[in-house]
Amino acid sequence: MTPIPAGSYFELDACRRDFITTERVFPSTKTNRSLPVLSLSQASSSEASLLPATEQLQFFSPPLMDDEYSQNVLHPHHHQPHDRIKLNVGGKLFETTVATIRSGGPDSLLEALSNRPTHDQDPVFIDRDPEIFSVLLSLLRSNRLPSTASRFTKQELADEAVYYGIESQLKAAMSPPPFTGIDASIVTTIRPASDGFPSAFTAGEDGSIWLAHGGQISSYDWNLLHAGSIRTHLEVITSIRRVYPEIAAVGSETAAGLHFYDFSSGRNIGSIHWTDPSDPRIYKARVNAIADSSSSVFASFDCPHNENSILVIDKSTLQIQSEFGRQRGSSAKNLVPGKLTWLPETGLLFGSSVNCGAFGYSGYIRLWDSRSGNVVWEANEPGSGRSSRFGDSFADVDVDEEDSTMFKVCSKSGDLAMADLRKLGDDPWVYLQDKNPSMMSNESRGGGNSVIHCYRKQVFVGREGGLEVWSTVPDRKMCTEIENGVSEGLYRKNFVDKVEDSERGVIEKIDGGGDRLFVSRQDVEGIEVWECSNSSGAVSVL
Repeated sequence: MTPIPAGSYFELDACRRDFITTERVFPSTKTNRSLPVLSLSQASSSEASLLPATEQLQFFSPPLMDDEYSQNVLHPHHHQPHDRIKLNVGGKLFETTVATIRSGGPDSLLEALSNRPTHDQDPVFIDRDPEIFSVLLSLLRSNRLPSTASRFTKQELADEAVYYGIESQLKAAMSPPPFTGIDASIVTTIRPASDGFPSAFTAGEDGSIWLAHGGQISSYDWNLLHAGSIRTHLEVITSIRRVYPEIAAVGSETAAGLHFYDFSSGRNIGSIHWTDPSDPRIYKARVNAIADSSSSVFASFDCPHNENSILVIDKSTLQIQSEFGRQRGSSAKNLVPGKLTWLPETGLLFGSSVNCGAFGYSGYIRLWDSRSGNVVWEANEPGSGRSSRFGDSFADVDVDEEDSTMFKVCSKSGDLAMADLRKLGDDPWVYLQDKNPSMMSNESRGGGNSVIHCYRKQVFVGREGGLEVWSTVPDRKMCTEIENGVSEGLYRKNFVDKVEDSERGVIEKIDGGGDRLFVSRQDVEGIEVWECSNSSGAVSVL
């Protein structure tokens, strides 16, 4: 076979020009000499063979070219944004501008179709549903879904958007507005097909959610569509955390170990157990809480005899990196942490434990330096705070990562208190009070059965079955602090739910993800999804 000479050129058909070497493409021209011609098979370049000079693919020395050909061939004229383009989708013709279909982004299928040469005027045929394409085309024009979109399911719209490569545009149009508690209402309830009582759940930053029920994990995407379910070896999952987009860390209070499951394959890819050969009491350690940072997973373990500790697991290797905070668990002040939260700005790990017994509530709050394992601040209740608050221990506590603040709800009075993580001391609590008349008649009856969750610089408190939100006042100059540490005007309280919502059952857990709030209730099937809407049942006092 005659080798291809260096710097050789060739021509393909008019619809697609390319080059084998790094040289530019030139057209075939008439020459006085016979040149070897190479035919390239689609199967393999090794199947090339010499053909007569009458074939199309020719190699020759580049001739001089005029400016007109250089402009039209070497730099073919593509469609301009104002040009019109025709598409044949499922037998139905659509005509739109190039700017509209290019608004889908550089990686979309429509962007690729808009790059056809201008001389090719035939409509491109796309074998898809024309009615759904009409909806997506309207989305590209206005960045909003038309009313006709209601004729199709979310799954149908999402599947077509993925095909055309415009999923991000559909996601932006279908996502709820920015979440504010005073405008929130229940939009739907997620109910798994089997074992519908959730035992734990974790929300994603995009508004998706993974929930554990009956030893299974079910995934719902940003559109709240069921993405799949996997079965674990655990009978009950009481702790779950999404540590990677497709990997969940799960634990149970009835079975030993921290386990990692890959949702894409449904396999258990690793397990962590807390053991200590020098201490026979450390065995069958169960997981109570899970948190994670960009590089580590934190899990609190406790043993049958109440010995407990926090393990740090390397995310890349799923191996134990370090251990800190070991306690014997002989009293309420050294029980296993039931809540863990990573604080990225300070590199501290927040942990808390709450216990309710015959003499009321007791517990502790601690901040650990994850590198050294040392406690940098702690508070124990009862036994700390102002004398007027002695005995009014917290029923629950949470931390706001964005605002560097900590909140607790008192077990007897039901009062809400906050502390600045940057100004912690022996008694950092400031008690919030809202004296609005519309709130006074609905004051809570103590803080028993209360849960608290901080999200988007808002504090959500579930009292029995009712849900309320405390929001910051925009003009903080109006805020006053009374001598006894009660702040009036810093935060304002509003009810999120309606009366009928509060009768659904006792709120068990609250978590936020994206522009949604997820709420579970004791002995009630499913997870409530709260989003903002103009027809909310909130009572606004601002």
